[in-house]
Amino acid sequence: MVKTFNHGIFEDKAFTDNMINELSKIAEKNNIINPEFYKRYDVKRGLRNENGTGVLVGLTKIGNVHGYTVKDGQRLPDEGKLTYRGIDLEAIVEGFQSENRFGFEETCYLLLFGELPNKSCLEKFKKVLGNYRYLPDGFTEDMILKFPSNNIMNKLQRSILAAYSFDDNPDDTSIRNIVRQSIELIARIPTMVAYGYQAKAHYYDNQSLFIHSPRPDLGIAENILYMIRPDNYYTRTEAETLDLALVIHAEHGGGNNSAFATHVVSSTGTDTYSAIAAAVGSLKGPKHGGANIKVMEMMDDIKRNLKDWTNHNEIRNYLIKILNKEAFDGAGLIYGIGHAIYTLSDPRAKLLKKKALELAKEKGRIEEFNFYKNVEDISIKIFKELKGIDISANVDFYSGFVYDMLNIPCELYTPIFAISRIAGWCAHRIEQVASEPRIIRPAYKNVKDKETYIPIEKR
Repeated sequence: MVKTFNHGIFEDKAFTDNMINELSKIAEKNNIINPEFYKRYDVKRGLRNENGTGVLVGLTKIGNVHGYTVKDGQRLPDEGKLTYRGIDLEAIVEGFQSENRFGFEETCYLLLFGELPNKSCLEKFKKVLGNYRYLPDGFTEDMILKFPSNNIMNKLQRSILAAYSFDDNPDDTSIRNIVRQSIELIARIPTMVAYGYQAKAHYYDNQSLFIHSPRPDLGIAENILYMIRPDNYYTRTEAETLDLALVIHAEHGGGNNSAFATHVVSSTGTDTYSAIAAAVGSLKGPKHGGANIKVMEMMDDIKRNLKDWTNHNEIRNYLIKILNKEAFDGAGLIYGIGHAIYTLSDPRAKLLKKKALELAKEKGRIEEFNFYKNVEDISIKIFKELKGIDISANVDFYSGFVYDMLNIPCELYTPIFAISRIAGWCAHRIEQVASEPRIIRPAYKNVKDKETYIPIEKR
């Protein structure tokens, strides 16, 4: 049975609802700012400069995102590059894939500690992660199963905050303690997500409840598949594909919304759980972590409206309709195409696309892979022809398709993103605490005219 929660008992619900409606209109009216003011006061909206580049607000040694060059104040398209601790992401992936091993744990070590581990260090690090993989006694029953959520990101955020109560030393902000907490979170968040999903599937979807204990001998990618599947079964290619997805989502510079949220909250001196929970809240937003779900919805819509998936003219005509706000959700966006930084290419998309082809062959879904590729190619041509823009597919374009081929439910797409990005968030928290003692506090210009207080009898 689905757990239901009331929000209090009202003697007159109709009165309360009407009052909320009236108050909402007042709140909206008094909180709209004249758009002209932003230009008048030279506000960097979205922390963006006029030419679209990001406002420089900090320094980092963790990750770097390159997608364009700037000449005479103008952005010029360039091939995309992503580095972790100065090492090219594509070189990292080539390194562990060429040795036929999983790479996410190595990536976590690199991001947290700033250097690649040797074989001995990596094995010890994996052992520590394995030791921390189990949730504390009573956590699963009291914090997850008793209070399931229909949204796994919401459940994850609450689980992270609840972990504070199970920590004997939660408020110590020494680097040693933050490192210990970071390793625990990297190890335990996959278990929190898997159990949160199982609770949701049981209490909201009336499915059987499967609570599989994590295995210390398996890596994080393997454990995710092991814990969310009733029969625990997965193939090597499936595990390799998910491992790659975790690696390429682990970090994206300090300027992305959730990493910046980690810096902002960490700068107050608060505990690790509060900072990481804030990052999860940021990632939950559809403008940040939920984009791959929009891609899947769009692709399903395109399929429904085409007579022939392989017909390039049909695909082109429908994509133009989407751009003209005449199809799909009316937003005028081809989801998964284009990025705030990347222009000519997104290195993450290139890596995932290559692995997606391998998985599609194993799953017998090569026709669907070719459909995605055609939509990507045609979209890029349309933007160039109609808008004169150099653009490329971003990682979200293929990630949803990959997760679907892995039989991962769509409600887990963003939580898996969080499982991956926890490594980057924790690295940024360590860097913030170690390097910058000042609280982050940007300025806001008050544009409200002066008002006079009016006694209540005269209002």
